[in-house]
Amino acid sequence: MERDDYPDGPRLLSDIGGTNARFALERAPGHITDGATLACDGHPRFIDAVRAYLRRHRRVRVRHAVVAIANPVEGDFIRMTNHHWQFSTEETREDLGLDTLLVVNDFAALAMSVPDLSAADLVQVGGGMARPDAVIGVLGAGTGLGVAGLVPACHDPVGWTVLQSEGGHVAFSPADEREQRILSFCWQRYPHLSAERLISGPGLSLIHEALGCRHGVTKAVLSPALIVERGLAGDPLCRETLEVFCGMLGTMAANLAVTLSARGGIYIGGGVVPRLGAWFADSPFRARFEHKGRFSSFTAQIPCFVIHAPTPALSGAATMLARQLGARPARIEGGHHAYA
Repeated sequence: MERDDYPDGPRLLSDIGGTNARFALERAPGHITDGATLACDGHPRFIDAVRAYLRRHRRVRVRHAVVAIANPVEGDFIRMTNHHWQFSTEETREDLGLDTLLVVNDFAALAMSVPDLSAADLVQVGGGMARPDAVIGVLGAGTGLGVAGLVPACHDPVGWTVLQSEGGHVAFSPADEREQRILSFCWQRYPHLSAERLISGPGLSLIHEALGCRHGVTKAVLSPALIVERGLAGDPLCRETLEVFCGMLGTMAANLAVTLSARGGIYIGGGVVPRLGAWFADSPFRARFEHKGRFSSFTAQIPCFVIHAPTPALSGAATMLARQLGARPARIEGGHHAYA
């Protein structure tokens, strides 16, 4: 059995999306172990997934926990946007016998992890150079579209303040005639079309369906994973779907860059883009990011990075929990935080 370096035992970390729930234990500052991914659909309630994970670690006594969840976090009651789970934070804390249960937005947690990411965790797409101590933008496509910002805070002990956002729900804005036709197709189904409807995993399926209709091709609805697989293999309609998706993501990233004046860079997380691998660098993403009219030279100077770290949101959530518990951070070797 591992020795728990925190005097009050390991801390439970979780990252809850619309599809998967990821759990781990932080036994000491920056020492995250025992990771596991559970399917959300495999558990009727959020607390059932937590208990299923904790049953694997019966000898561990957890007193403090943090949940990074793909949802607005306002008040005690949480109702997920892209899944049926809903729960009271306080009731769940009591039922689990915890001293602390902190619930934060998942992309706020991802944003908090960015300053501690190493060069090996990132792949730059296109040019540009980040300015030190400048605002950072974070977005990513998974079951939904997450958006957040990171603002330098000179008087903050960690050095950064997270700007929480539900920016994925802004109205979708087409950038060319093809995207206008996709929008018209989607309007037949949705009276309001958010960016998330298209720039997400499920959005890949919707784009594929809309393009098939545009080309007069009727095909079965494909899963996002199959569209990515076939698109990278050269299937024409799936490849076009990926190209359209990346162009839309480029527009969204550019909008975030100018909204936040994110001269510290744009960081891309989520489950979709990392699966595109090296092809993403040759996709329409960067060209669209720099296609910003009078602000094209502005966005051209801003670097974009794809996050390839395995569980960055868990690291960011751990930092946010440490702050909640009143720890005072100090840098240690390797760029991670230590807490006294």
